[in-house]
Amino acid sequence: MNSPTASDAAATGLILEVKQDPKLGEPVIRLENVTVRYRVPRERIPSIKDYAIRKVKGRIEIDEFLALKNVSLEVRRGETFGIIGHNGAGKSTLLRLIARVLRPSEGRVWVRGQVAPLLELGAGFDPELTGRENVFLNGAMLGQTNASIAERFERIVDFAGVRDFIDMPLRSYSSGMQARLGFAVATDLQPDILILDELLAVGDAEFQRKSAARMASLVKNGEAILMVSHGLDSIQEMCHRVAWLHHGELRALGEPAEVIAAYTQASAG
Repeated sequence: MNSPTASDAAATGLILEVKQDPKLGEPVIRLENVTVRYRVPRERIPSIKDYAIRKVKGRIEIDEFLALKNVSLEVRRGETFGIIGHNGAGKSTLLRLIARVLRPSEGRVWVRGQVAPLLELGAGFDPELTGRENVFLNGAMLGQTNASIAERFERIVDFAGVRDFIDMPLRSYSSGMQARLGFAVATDLQPDILILDELLAVGDAEFQRKSAARMASLVKNGEAILMVSHGLDSIQEMCHRVAWLHHGELRALGEPAEVIAAYTQASAG
């Protein structure tokens, strides 16, 4: 069966890919009919006390917000999988499901292997601890022993380019330095699944080049990478497949160039 084109996507609003790259391994992530539903008060409640009083009196009006709606997809070992969409489309919610931070309201999420999530700047770090202490803290959160982290420590520091600051409190680091250190820890520990949320543009050109090379090495070794980014050129260059989320729904899934073309055309309209 031929892959659908961008014009097909414009006509149908949906790309569903049926072919699989034979070079990729077995599935390591599978989402089956996943829905995430948030219940939020219709009006802002200033304190827990006010919330309790209103709840007792039955005066809280709740709205339901569907962050994801009946999403199904699969990611395979050795695949770099991109996720695109406008702000609020459900991209970060999808990553949090895979990182086991959230549970679905409906459906099933299946993940095989160790996950290293870089979901937001500074996640897993303590700003009052030094960079050195945070390397060990972050490594422990990813399931590593102190001995394993100590063996990798010098390599991590050199990759992040923060050696002159490694014994300073993390609060003194710039946002770029924090992101570089987090990326260096997560990728040196060689997880089965690496999750990156809008961290591709961190650092100078040299660090971005090193990051791209390391990600290519991870993929070559069979790891899976999930990437969320508004940098469509990077997504197209690095990913095997791309999913486009729109208001929580999976609008398109398939070849990067085709999905990105459909997304760009829809955004322009």
